[in-house]
Amino acid sequence: MRADAMTKSVLLSSLIFFSSMLAGCVALDTAVNPRAELQAYPLFIQEGETITLDARDSQAVEGVITEFYWDFGDGKIAETVVGFTSHTYEKFGVYTVTMSVKNSVGGEDEVTSTIVVNGAPVINLTTPDNIKSGESALLDASQSYDPEGKALLYSWDLDWNIDSDNDGDNRNDVDAITPTVLLPTNKSGVKLGSLTISDGNGATDYQSFEIDVATRTFEVKWETQELEVNREGYLEQGSSWEDVITPGLESRIISFQAVLELAREPGPQDNFTLKLQIPTDGYKSSAKTEGGNFTANETSKAEMERGKINPVGEDGTYTGDSEEEVLALLLNKPGERAAQGEWIWTIFCDQADPDPLFDGMQDLDPGNDWTLEVIIIIQTPNLTEVAV
Repeated sequence: MRADAMTKSVLLSSLIFFSSMLAGCVALDTAVNPRAELQAYPLFIQEGETITLDARDSQAVEGVITEFYWDFGDGKIAETVVGFTSHTYEKFGVYTVTMSVKNSVGGEDEVTSTIVVNGAPVINLTTPDNIKSGESALLDASQSYDPEGKALLYSWDLDWNIDSDNDGDNRNDVDAITPTVLLPTNKSGVKLGSLTISDGNGATDYQSFEIDVATRTFEVKWETQELEVNREGYLEQGSSWEDVITPGLESRIISFQAVLELAREPGPQDNFTLKLQIPTDGYKSSAKTEGGNFTANETSKAEMERGKINPVGEDGTYTGDSEEEVLALLLNKPGERAAQGEWIWTIFCDQADPDPLFDGMQDLDPGNDWTLEVIIIIQTPNLTEVAV
């Protein structure tokens, strides 16, 4: 009896052990996993942009969803009670987003999505620190780069004061597409523009630039010169001669003297008139020949002169965008530009009838030879550019 009792006890213990084991197995098999669903958009973004992650279509299957766990792949994580969130990627790369979902019966599931973050190009732009009007500025963006090694596209708007494509926007022109630009200048002042570079995949970088163009400085010294004009000819009574000279193109006129002289011939001297007109000045002057005594070996002359036409130039230092601008400033200064333009010289033969030297003799010359000498005093500014 005692042996049977022991046998029954062992059998009972074994039954209890296997029953408990069986009960544990049944409990594990009854835990139902949820079903994870994830929509990520957009899947391709630029640095600094944000994606939206939507896991609201995930199903608990049994019980309710108690937790959404997010691993964004860039070292950052988050937990939410709703299946919706967003995330911003600050640096380019390829990232795997892992979303895990848990339900109230202990089940768990996860899903992944791949996000491509495009790197933005980086502008490295150098411009000259000092430049003068008339010089060319080198704009160099050749050291710009794309972090992923893509080829860059360049778009320069070289002058915000000009709308070169006539679209109403001065700041979106495409004036050049090369990594470097040699920008000519012809005017002092601040020149504003911009550069945009692109990697061809939607990523851009933008930088404006400012170039301060300085005026040029010239040392001016006035040089006094004597300009001589000589003409000669022959006129009969009632005829005339005309000539045009332009003595002050690049100079300042100070004074002039003119002498018309007739050839000596026997008998009474002929009568000529010398005239000068400067239309731009409204200036007119005339002189008649007089004097001239054949027996005294004198010639008949007409003389004309004008002094202090303009003030004498003052040496000094002047600034401007170009040598031509400074010259124009000096030569076209109001009150100091008299007698500029054309000078119209005219000689009239008023009287040259044949005059006999002695009664009964015939003068066969119906006219006379003449010479005209004009001496004009001018001042010319000589410019020497100096560094400042």
